[in-house]
Amino acid sequence: MIPAFLLSIGIAILLCWHAVRTGRDSFWLWIIIMFQPLGGLVYFALNVVPDIFGGTTARKLGQAARETLDPHREYREARTAHADTPTVRNQSRLATASMHLGKYADAEALYRAAAQGVHADDPVLLLGLANALLELHRPADALEVLERLGTDEAHGRTPAAALALGRAYEGLGRAAEADTALQWASQRLPGFEALARYAAFMARNGRKDEAREIVRELDQRMTKLRGQFRKEAQTWRDLAASALR
Repeated sequence: MIPAFLLSIGIAILLCWHAVRTGRDSFWLWIIIMFQPLGGLVYFALNVVPDIFGGTTARKLGQAARETLDPHREYREARTAHADTPTVRNQSRLATASMHLGKYADAEALYRAAAQGVHADDPVLLLGLANALLELHRPADALEVLERLGTDEAHGRTPAAALALGRAYEGLGRAAEADTALQWASQRLPGFEALARYAAFMARNGRKDEAREIVRELDQRMTKLRGQFRKEAQTWRDLAASALR
């Protein structure tokens, strides 16, 4: 019978081979070797299983877990890609990664640089720029950018754009317009963000009872979530609840 430690070493070697063969980040080698057998189990669950089954849910879970273990990975890869080839696509990718890490000034500069020439009216770039400006507490500048989008979804006025528009209106004290935009977005966007932001808006504008109803709804929905999805939902639920204090 093969001793347990030899079996563990053999499995670790196979997993390291898989990591190298499939081009995984080198930090996985360290995790597999230094934290065996737990490191090997984590690698297998997050990298081998999604490769085998290839399902959307498995890929999302794997990506979320990798971001938890190494939250700067996408930023490093995007920065390298941008340095090697500063295309609009790579500028946008680095801007998105910068937003996720709270580097809002960097994101603004990247989105602004990308939204030039034939890409000046690109709705994805304009929305990214507007969201960066909102995080920098510049709602007037964000509104100016958002107004360059069309008036329907085909031209960029998507639910995500409506959410940003509502935030800009609220920042400028235009509560009625903010309410319309935030409500419309909350009814159409999946996930927790839009509904949580609408609840927070209600709480800040004298509608705390309605806001509490939404927080209760978010609590009920959270009971059906697990893992990384629950963690993200908790962040938005807490944003709504904090406005009620």
